[in-house]
Amino acid sequence: MTSTAGRVAQGSKAEVAYESIRERILDGTYGPGYRLVLDRLAAEIGVSAVPVREALRRLEAEGYVDFKRNVGATVASIDATAYGETMETLAILEATATALAAPHLGKKEIKAARKVNESMGRSLERLDPVGFSNLNKEFHETLYRACPNTYLLGMVEREWDRLRGIRNSSFAFIPERAQQAVAEHTRLVDLIEGQSTPAKIEDYARVHRMRTAHRFLERHAGNAQPGEGRR
Repeated sequence: MTSTAGRVAQGSKAEVAYESIRERILDGTYGPGYRLVLDRLAAEIGVSAVPVREALRRLEAEGYVDFKRNVGATVASIDATAYGETMETLAILEATATALAAPHLGKKEIKAARKVNESMGRSLERLDPVGFSNLNKEFHETLYRACPNTYLLGMVEREWDRLRGIRNSSFAFIPERAQQAVAEHTRLVDLIEGQSTPAKIEDYARVHRMRTAHRFLERHAGNAQPGEGRR
């Protein structure tokens, strides 16, 4: 019989395996279609095959991994259709939330947003797509979380969660977009700090978000194999 301590240790190892594999999928180390060989992963991570198997099943449930007959586990293809629809929805909702929040942002929030964006700028030479994406979310959250419409905020967060489920880091696939995004962030904060009209803030925030979506979809279409589509 397995002891309680043994079950906890096994669970901890499964969590380590999960985080390690998930991070490599998100940062593009394991790209779409990459074969996730159990023994090889176990050796790389430094655990046995059992926690790796548990991690892969969890990742399958979250949509990051596919199990195919006679092939085994592979990194799931990105659902470009779902990504585009989610980014479009997020662009509309987040831009509205940002415009509604703008009058409620003070010097503290403006300074915090600029600081996060500066961190994003400094990270460009050593671009870590996952880290950059996390900073990107922090930046936008700093600008929209003062939105007085709590129902709208909930909708924005749900779309962020959905986007993360599809694939968190689009910047792993379009790294050239990162520098443009940082410059656009500066312009967005300038508009808010300068007390521009809500309509102008909303329009700029929406266009900024859609530029990333369009660039990603262009790159995905260029790299797609014949017959590849929604998984």
